[in-house]
Amino acid sequence: MAKEAQKEKSMILQKEMVEGLFNQLATAKEDGKKVCYTFIPGNLSELIRTFDMLPVYPEINALQSAMRKKSGGYIKEAEKNAHSEDVCTYVKCDVGMMMKGNIGPTGQKIPEPDVLLLSYTGCFTFLKWFETLKREYPNAKVIMVHTPYQENAEITPEMTQYMVKQLKEEVIPQMEEVSGIKFDEEKLKAHLRLSKEAEDWITKIFDTTKHKPSPIDAYFAGVYYIGPINIGFRGTEQAVEYYKELYSEIQDRIKNGLGPITPEGEMKEEKYRLVVEGPPNWTSFREFWKIFYDMGAVIVASSYTKVGGVYDMGWRHDANRPLESLAEYCMNCYTNMNIPQRIDLLSKCIEDYDADGYVTNSIKSCNSFSAGQLGMMREIEDRLEVPVGFIESDLVDPRYFSYSNIKNRLESYFQMLAQRKSMEKETV
Repeated sequence: MAKEAQKEKSMILQKEMVEGLFNQLATAKEDGKKVCYTFIPGNLSELIRTFDMLPVYPEINALQSAMRKKSGGYIKEAEKNAHSEDVCTYVKCDVGMMMKGNIGPTGQKIPEPDVLLLSYTGCFTFLKWFETLKREYPNAKVIMVHTPYQENAEITPEMTQYMVKQLKEEVIPQMEEVSGIKFDEEKLKAHLRLSKEAEDWITKIFDTTKHKPSPIDAYFAGVYYIGPINIGFRGTEQAVEYYKELYSEIQDRIKNGLGPITPEGEMKEEKYRLVVEGPPNWTSFREFWKIFYDMGAVIVASSYTKVGGVYDMGWRHDANRPLESLAEYCMNCYTNMNIPQRIDLLSKCIEDYDADGYVTNSIKSCNSFSAGQLGMMREIEDRLEVPVGFIESDLVDPRYFSYSNIKNRLESYFQMLAQRKSMEKETV
């Protein structure tokens, strides 16, 4: 029988924050609150809050459904209604959930959107997803910001101004119209100052994996840590307080020489330090994580925790340049970077965090992450002479998670790592 997951104060704090948001959403229409559906990468959280709107994130709906073992049924419901097997399973899960009443994780109905805000287009699926939602919610206003891709590995002033023009001329006027609230730049700046503070804390938190043993897991636990900064709390006092508390807990672990906390308690021994590329599987999250911690493997850095912002490279929201800052944030998401940029970033993680190996979890239905992953893996292997591993699963479709296949592959990979470490010891 699985042990009860251990909870620290920060985990309880986050649970209260998320429940509070869904409780607000449940009574949004009665309370006269406007609701904005948007996505995590490139989300304009501070702008949404400036207009006192409540955010809903369709991919969060999907992953929460998967962790509650409901995504399989929702996906089948969407496929019965002509959504292809090859479509991103986040989309099908969200659409199926909507068809089944759109009941959120607290058991309450999620309200219909007043605004469908798409501020990131590095994933073409997002465009089609919102087209689907628009058909279901014909009264919602669609606001789209075209975000230039970092094709040449840079954000030019022209790219920033192109986006600022859209924010000024299209996004803000339409949000004023829907909300009935006049744009207040000072209010936006206040949110941006809090965003910067939260981003400073989250960077410090993920930097603690340089310690040995690492006090945290930067992938499986990391997805919980990025929750508040990615699901509408960036730019709030709540997020800052959460990250302060989390950092304090992690510092206590470092002082006591403790490793990461897993669902079954403290990890006893750190044998391997890994960097992982790609999103996790949500339908069998605990079983997936257990394969790693049973082997003594801790993830010291991951690309997925950068999906909502690459803060460890020094970028921050800037209240002195409010609209420019929002524009640059949209362009600075991990999946808006080109392949060479991603390789450089992951290579830096391997070196900075003294990782023993690199593992790719390739997601069947997510081209935004999976395109180019094999080439990235081979380049990293050649450049750093680091052992690499490759596994395959899916985001929220239980049909594409094979526990035995993944376990066998990872066991073989860890055997290779063990041999490598043994040989290194012999040569010292």
